[in-house]
Amino acid sequence: MEDRLTRLYKAAMNLPMMPGVYKMKNRNDDIIYIGKAKRLKNRVSSYFKPGADHQPKVAKMVSLVDHFDVIVTDSEFEALVLECSLIKQHSPKYNILLKDDKGFSYIRVSNEEYPRITAELQKNDDDARYIGPYMSSFGVRRMVESAQLAFGLPTCNRKFPRDFGKGRPCLNAHIGRCMALCRGKISKEEYGKTVDAAVEMLTKGTDHILKLLQTQMEEASENLEFERAARLRDSINSIKKMADGQKIIHSETYQDTDIFGFAANEKSVCAAVLIFRNGKLEDKEEKIIKDTTDLNEARDEFIAHYYINKDKHQLPRRVLCDADFDSREALEQMLTEKAGRKVLVTIPQKGESLALINMAYKNTADRLRRDQQRKTRDEAALGELANLLGMKAPPERIEAYDISNYGDEKTAGMTVFVKGLPRRADYTRFKIKTVEGIDDYASMTEVILRRIGRFDSGDAHFANKPDLILLDGGAGHLAVISEAVKGTSFEDVPMFGMVKDSKHRTRGIVGQAGEIQVSMHKNAFAFVTSIQDETHRYAITFQRKTHSRGMTHSSLNDIEGIGPARAKALLKHFGTIREIREASVEELLKAKGMTRTSAEAVYNYYH
Repeated sequence: MEDRLTRLYKAAMNLPMMPGVYKMKNRNDDIIYIGKAKRLKNRVSSYFKPGADHQPKVAKMVSLVDHFDVIVTDSEFEALVLECSLIKQHSPKYNILLKDDKGFSYIRVSNEEYPRITAELQKNDDDARYIGPYMSSFGVRRMVESAQLAFGLPTCNRKFPRDFGKGRPCLNAHIGRCMALCRGKISKEEYGKTVDAAVEMLTKGTDHILKLLQTQMEEASENLEFERAARLRDSINSIKKMADGQKIIHSETYQDTDIFGFAANEKSVCAAVLIFRNGKLEDKEEKIIKDTTDLNEARDEFIAHYYINKDKHQLPRRVLCDADFDSREALEQMLTEKAGRKVLVTIPQKGESLALINMAYKNTADRLRRDQQRKTRDEAALGELANLLGMKAPPERIEAYDISNYGDEKTAGMTVFVKGLPRRADYTRFKIKTVEGIDDYASMTEVILRRIGRFDSGDAHFANKPDLILLDGGAGHLAVISEAVKGTSFEDVPMFGMVKDSKHRTRGIVGQAGEIQVSMHKNAFAFVTSIQDETHRYAITFQRKTHSRGMTHSSLNDIEGIGPARAKALLKHFGTIREIREASVEELLKAKGMTRTSAEAVYNYYH
């Protein structure tokens, strides 16, 4: 009986030397890859040819192919259009697609005495104001940076008014990029007006805010408020300068242009797309294409697939690419028909066009460098952690758990890290169902056993068994949970606790033999800290949302001398009931409105 590759090669050699589309399928008849070809026989047979030296991604795909189908077309253009249509319909696993996985981005205006404006990748459950959502995180960062620069808003980590007059103003203040709020010479009202103006620029555009600032500057001058007038003048000049600086493309020919650049290292290819509209850089998109180093193949496939999900209003008038590719003419025809106007796809050789290509290339090279540095850090952290914990190999999948209590409402969060990176699609939230009162040990036991039960039942969301489990807690947590998982399918999974110091910062890891100090191991310590912080954030966010939907009573209400105001102040200061319960009297005193008598009452209640 002939082997699989021989059978597939013989079938491919019977295909016609005509253009068309091929669909690779596995034994379950699932489509795992869709491709196009000028000559179907040559292209498809190349996958199964004896001795073929494939890139890792292609080799993995070929190893799963059981059979294939082809559709013959009259031209390469028809093959490209059909390929794009089928990829959009089926989303095969091994096709290179610029998937819309960026999520939304927001502009955040903090709710504090001296508000800060920042760019955020998610909308948290806090008292801040969020503007958005926006699809482009790159665009949001540019907007926020522009507003901060134009109005001289502080970007340091100092807390105001706490840090007024403490230390010298930073370099940004000396070079005119910051108003030097840290000196304490700008009133809260004046600062508030500046932040409001920055928000107005972000929401209504530069033309509107320039007119408003001009009017305010003239009024300030008439009222002899010369310092305020000078700051407004500086803001006006900064906004005008930035607006002029954004006009990167001056030629009318390149007003609406997409620029593609590619770079490769020994493991992957990076593609970058610079998107210019109305002469300004509006967005940048990047994609790391793993397990391939073939620039030509990546370029040919990526550029065409990039436009699969774009409507005609999103299409440029011109596409610039750093090198030629097989389907360039077919792509030009496809984009022209889709846009209802001429779209040029060109390979620049000189002038401004080549300068734009070089800009795109610099972005790809920088992204590969940063990606490699991150991988090196992640590998070092996982290696250090494995050595500290006595594991034979670095853990690929880590699951971390934390319990959050707010009165009688108890919730838990499970975060997942794969190869050192958070896998947010696998995060899970639990409501504690069987535990009465505050009992972290029992709550954690319930959560872990429920997770194991979902794994045993074949639940797809819980199908991957972890290589390591980290519990937010000390030796007590570890002892109880280790006993609970005996005899289960997770009995062989290494389990450790993450412990904090008196200031609620990560201190170390506790195992069966005692506490393991990780602070001397920089990479491992930073990694464990990030896991503990992320898990706590995830758990408390869910708990706060759950509480806001229906919790009406807290155990704090049962403590003599703790009314609604003090209870709210304690929760705002510490975050959770557990943090309050673990705090000392001196730490409790730091919460707003607390007296020693009330702090001792809280401490005695929980102890």
